[in-house]
Amino acid sequence: MRVVLAEDLFLLRDGLVRLLEAYDFEIAAAVETGPELTRALAESEPDVAVVDVRLPPSHTDEGLQCALAARRARPGLPVLVLSQHVEQLYARELLADGAGGVGYLLKDRVFDAEQFIDAVRRVAAGGTAMDPQVIQQLLTRRQADDRPLGRVTPRELEVLELMAQGRSNAAIAGQLVVTERAIAKHTSNIFAKLGLEVSDDDNRRVLAVLAYLDQDR
Repeated sequence: MRVVLAEDLFLLRDGLVRLLEAYDFEIAAAVETGPELTRALAESEPDVAVVDVRLPPSHTDEGLQCALAARRARPGLPVLVLSQHVEQLYARELLADGAGGVGYLLKDRVFDAEQFIDAVRRVAAGGTAMDPQVIQQLLTRRQADDRPLGRVTPRELEVLELMAQGRSNAAIAGQLVVTERAIAKHTSNIFAKLGLEVSDDDNRRVLAVLAYLDQDR
């Protein structure tokens, strides 16, 4: 699986290259600036891009914007964005086209090798990998002013948070130590309370939930 990596800090970039290669990923390019990322994405045709939000020369959201431009040129290009802090706007921009194959992780997650590699693989396969802290902030904000979300039970909130991270029913059942049938029931209740169409497609249901949680009031 070919990866384009964009990270301006040399030590972190070098560490990510070594980590990805240890898990049999091929590094198509490892770059440190926005213009280099744009060229690498156009020329390398990677299976997935792992991109720092902030890259030179602007050090704002140049990495994210380069990745979004590449997705417009090549719809569905899998992109996993790394960020130092939770920025809900970045999550919303990533999810805007509804195409899947997107992820947003805090850089702290990189130090958990298995979690990071799982996120890269999930995004490369067209799924969604959202950082738990992003989901928690969205849930907290919506719960404060949205009655439908307020009707969701504590257990359903746990399921919703894991669902929004991109977990399948089987994975959620394993983490919560319950049956998959119980999770299917919770999922059905959640969709009914949030007014969302029930779907067996993991990617569609994650995008639907996140769109609901992060929609403008």
